[in-house]
Amino acid sequence: MTTRRSFFATAGAASLSGCELLRSKSGGDHIDAHVHVWTPEVEKYPLARGYAVSDMRPPSFTPEQLFAHCRPEGVQRIVLIQMSYYQQDNRYMLDVMKAHPGTFSGVAIVDEQAPDVAATMATLVKQGVRGFRISAGAQKNLSAWLGSPGMATLWKTAAELNASVCPLINPDTLPLIDKMCEWYPDTSVVIDHFARLGMAGPPKESDVAALLRLARHRRTHVKASAFYALGAKKAPYLDMGPLIRRVRDAFGPQRVMWASDCPFQVDPGHNYHDSISLIRDRLDFLSASDKAWMLRGTAEKVFFS
Repeated sequence: MTTRRSFFATAGAASLSGCELLRSKSGGDHIDAHVHVWTPEVEKYPLARGYAVSDMRPPSFTPEQLFAHCRPEGVQRIVLIQMSYYQQDNRYMLDVMKAHPGTFSGVAIVDEQAPDVAATMATLVKQGVRGFRISAGAQKNLSAWLGSPGMATLWKTAAELNASVCPLINPDTLPLIDKMCEWYPDTSVVIDHFARLGMAGPPKESDVAALLRLARHRRTHVKASAFYALGAKKAPYLDMGPLIRRVRDAFGPQRVMWASDCPFQVDPGHNYHDSISLIRDRLDFLSASDKAWMLRGTAEKVFFS
């Protein structure tokens, strides 16, 4: 494959209007850009092969359980990420979206190697899906996985549908994602959880540089999320501040979005308030406009437009 021309797309308005900013500061319309839901109704929504009921921890995390955590913090809209328990069977996520119109957007999982993957993606977009998760998982040859014909179809189709590719990756995959962004410059990309920088200890400077290098692709975004699993892994997560600052400086707040990664954010020792509070209340280098973008504007632009 050969490198294609660079493409610079507008990142949206340079700043939020005064009314929008006031609404975001009031806590009335924050967006959580990454939440998983599942149900104990396994007869209606069977688990994918390889998963058992005992894998569901907690046993249930329904929208109603989510609302108990997010509503008190002013989070009104949520981006649902298809849970791995269901793999490519997106029905539960779609049914939740349909039952709560306007509340949820969705990121689905599809089989990129299926011959009808483009048609499947188009059908999902019609049902409110705005992104497609890709995960390296147990892939042994990352280059062959990302460079496969099926992945090419997924990236090109996402661009055609105005949807995003959402990689769940480790830092070692960042150079390959960088190359994919060169090959498919029209495709919106959202990197989950800082590409897991800091999951296994302090992030290497070379890995941070690889993440920040993606900022030159103007349709690439980063989720500031999963604080419970990164760095010191201890509230109030202030040790994440330097990384958040560098990502904000490189990408601009218009391409950074906060997310909780619930329900894992509410595992013992962690809670929803501490996650959103890090961005909303604790980092003095974030301006009111930065917070408005990171807590609503960016996710709204990418997943609710």
